[in-house]
Amino acid sequence: MPSGPTPLAVAGRRPYASTAAVVGIGALAVVLAALPYKAFDLDRYFVPKELALHLTAMLGAIGALVAMGRMTGRGRGPAIPLTRVDTLLIVFLALSAASALLSQNEWLAARALAVSVSGVVLFWVSHALARMGWSRLLVALLAAAVTVAAVTSLMQAYGIETELFSLNRSPGGTLGNRNFVAHLAAVGIPALILIVLRARRLSGALLAALATAVVTAALVLSRSRAAWVATAVALLCVLPGAWRGWRALHGPMREPLGGRPLGQSRRERAQETMPSLVGRSTVVCLAALGGICAAVVIPNTLNWRSSSPYLDSVIGVANYREGSGHGRLVQYANSARLAVAHPLLGVGPGNWAVAYPRVAPRADPSLDADDGMTANPWPSSDWVAFVSERGAPAAVCLALALLGLVVTAARTANEAAADGRVDRLVPALALTATVVAIIAVGAFDAVLLLPAPSLIAWSTLGALAGTLEPPPVTRLAIPLPTLARRTAIAVVLAVGGAAIVRSASQVIAMALYVAAVRTGGTDHSTDHTLDLAARMDPGSYRIQLRLADAYLHGHSCVRARVHATAAHALFPSAAAPRHVMAECGGPR
Repeated sequence: MPSGPTPLAVAGRRPYASTAAVVGIGALAVVLAALPYKAFDLDRYFVPKELALHLTAMLGAIGALVAMGRMTGRGRGPAIPLTRVDTLLIVFLALSAASALLSQNEWLAARALAVSVSGVVLFWVSHALARMGWSRLLVALLAAAVTVAAVTSLMQAYGIETELFSLNRSPGGTLGNRNFVAHLAAVGIPALILIVLRARRLSGALLAALATAVVTAALVLSRSRAAWVATAVALLCVLPGAWRGWRALHGPMREPLGGRPLGQSRRERAQETMPSLVGRSTVVCLAALGGICAAVVIPNTLNWRSSSPYLDSVIGVANYREGSGHGRLVQYANSARLAVAHPLLGVGPGNWAVAYPRVAPRADPSLDADDGMTANPWPSSDWVAFVSERGAPAAVCLALALLGLVVTAARTANEAAADGRVDRLVPALALTATVVAIIAVGAFDAVLLLPAPSLIAWSTLGALAGTLEPPPVTRLAIPLPTLARRTAIAVVLAVGGAAIVRSASQVIAMALYVAAVRTGGTDHSTDHTLDLAARMDPGSYRIQLRLADAYLHGHSCVRARVHATAAHALFPSAAAPRHVMAECGGPR
């Protein structure tokens, strides 16, 4: 579960096999899950992906707890070690939960909190799997999921059409937005490079190189400047460490304490533990270059307005005087006002869209001038969202946790280079690059707020952090005897089950809504279907407002006011519910 060394490693890794399979299947499911209900725009992607995320986290946590029990038998049971990173993540979740309790829109708060909880749980599960020797398989499955997401993006870019793809922000594939594909690519590229470098067989290295080319092509076609910058920054940050390791590997190994100099060189030790880095690095570079060239040269069906779209995106990376860059600055400044007004716990997880219209002028580019709501349900930055929604303390805890992973990885990289252990050096550098990519892309877009990148990012961090040797220092060990383990499983079932039921109810509500709208009628059966949809998902602003309009046109103002009031409570700044209440003689 939480990170740290575990003596259970000596007992074998077989009990964790099913848990590793769950995380891998969940990663593939979260990138492919989508619904054809176009009336719900983003939610037709987010809701099924949240369902996949919560199901994976619940089954993974239960599998890990059961495996711990099987490996320890009927004794005192294992102890869960907690490091500083684990403690910071627990405090981050606790502060997020406190913020959710005080939020205005509790439905959005519960939904956003559940994504964070499931993501962190998968970090712990993946870390435990890595400590038991499943890191290679887990990283490969997560990289495969990123590649599948890139393939669906390329399918849309080159003319394949399906109801599961969205025409807005194409080519987004089954993620619905090309920026989301780019975010996954930026997070997944370090893992793909790691697979190429340490693959035991040449065929595995070539397959991972092909996946690298595919992901790179999707990254280029996305024209996501945030993802481009994040990828570049992540790779540049590990270059000094890679160079120091490369130089260190060419000298004699350091003397053991009280012993004679070892005759074996670092290079010889490296050759024993890793394949040829020069050849594999060349393969990675050629694969990435091939993906870039293919994306630029091969004709696609994307209707860019510019004759040189990719060059324009490169030139506009640092443009904050106009366009989306200027809009981000305005949005960050106004979001800072929310953070100042609510410094400790923020406005509540997921409640940025509820509170932002109160502090933003009508000309703000993040607002829809017609209905008084934000154009997107989240700000264009993970960190702006965490500070404004959950408060500065929670954001600081999360930042320190990620920084702690980087510090631990750097320490491991230094010791691995000194010992000639390339097999330890390369995963440490991959972990550093992944953390930097998550932080960098999250500075300009939503990543850890969303279900698909949350599953991939947290699971990848856990899978890589679990390979670090020596492992982080354990600050506290929590004993987990049989009774406590069974209680923990019950808690996981209850909390995870609630999140799963909530997401499944939203899926059913969307299906009912679409079925009612497709009939096009205003009879009693249509209203009954919409009523049932509202009962399944009381937190859906779209369904509540649709019902209010339906009853308004059906001359039933009593019922119209009920649903208009519900919609107004969800988003008080929205104009449409006030219009319905005014039509029925209520206050605006």
